[in-house]
Parts: sequence; structure tokens; C-alpha cells
Amino acid sequence: TCSVAQKELNELERWKEEHRPGPIKLVPQRLGGKESEAQARQNQQMMLMQSKYQQKHKREEYVKAKKAAEEAEILKKKAIQREKAERLEVKKRQQEMQRREMFLEDQYYKTNELLNRLDLGLPKSDSCQIANRGPESTAWSRSHTYKQALREDENRRLEEMKQEQRRKAELMEFKQKQEEEARTRAHQNEQRRVNNAFLDRLQNKTQPNSIYQPGYSG
Repeated sequence: TCSVAQKELNELERWKEEHRPGPIKLVPQRLGGKESEAQARQNQQMMLMQSKYQQKHKREEYVKAKKAAEEAEILKKKAIQREKAERLEVKKRQQEMQRREMFLEDQYYKTNELLNRLDLGLPKSDSCQIANRGPESTAWSRSHTYKQALREDENRRLEEMKQEQRRKAELMEFKQKQEEEARTRAHQNEQRRVNNAFLDRLQNKTQPNSIYQPGYSG
């Protein structure tokens, strides 16, 4: 058995020697790309610089966008606070006008009541008294005229206060409308600026080699 195994091993070794591959013969040819090593290194350096510039540009754009968002948020908060303050001021003015109107009405009623009490002590005018006016009739006429003048003056003052309140309300409404239009225009301008910046970045991405064209100062 050992001799048979040894014989088979010898035959295997002999077969390997007989079928061993010979030397490979290839036609000599030049390997590698068309560019030289110096040109390849230069291109690699330019690509590295371009990548660094793009990363720097992205960081700057991110910082600008973040700063613009923060400033817009601050302006929005200030506008809300200013609007609240203006509403509070309008409310205070309206309350003051209402208090003045109530005070004038109270004064009007008190003056009316006083004149009515004075009228109670004066004699009633009849046809004879109208025909022959005496001192009492003259006093009653003066009191009546004075009371009517007070009423007209009070009514005039109340009407003037109401008109003044209406004018202030219209002026405040006009001012609020102007501020709202200004905020709308500012928002549209900011949105337009952001859109333009986005389009510029998109154009730069579609033309990555534009920064290396002749005449670019970097």
C-alpha cells in the first residue's frame, strides 16, 4: 500500500513537471494616462483648492442665512411689540375720551338740574305777562337763554370731541395700514434676495470650473 501511494505521488510530480506553464511573452507597451505626473498633480491640487473654496462658500452662505433669519425674527418681535404698544396707546386715548365725555355729560346734567331748580322759583309766563314783561319775566328769559346757550355749548363740545376721536381713529388706521404695507414690502424684498442668492448658488454649482477661467482674480 505504501509503495502504491508513493508511486502515485511520483507520477503526480512527474505530471506537474510535464505540464508546468512556460514563460509569458508580451509585446512591450506604454502604460498610464496621457497626462504627465506633474500635470496630474497640478490637476489634483486644483481640484483640492476648488473643493476647499466650495466648502468655505457653503459655510459663509450658511452663516449669512442664519444671521438673516435671526435678524428677521428680531424685527418681527419688535414689530409685534410696537403694534401692541400702539394698540395700548389707542386704548388709553379712547378711555380718556370716554372719561371726558362722561365728565362733560355729568356737568351738563348738573347744570341742567341747577337751572331747572332756578326755574321752579320763577313765575310761569302767561299771555298777560308776555304782553307786559316785568322784571321777573326778564329774569326768566335771561335764565332760559343762558340755559339754552349752555346746552348748545355742551352739545358743540361733545360733537367736537366725537369728531376728534373719529379723526384720531382714522389717522391710527391709516398709520397701521402704512406700516403693514411697509412690512409686506420688506418681506417681499427679503424673499426676493433669498431667491436670488439661491439661484446664484445653483448657477455656481452647475458651472463648477468657472472660477478657474482666465481673468478670475479669486
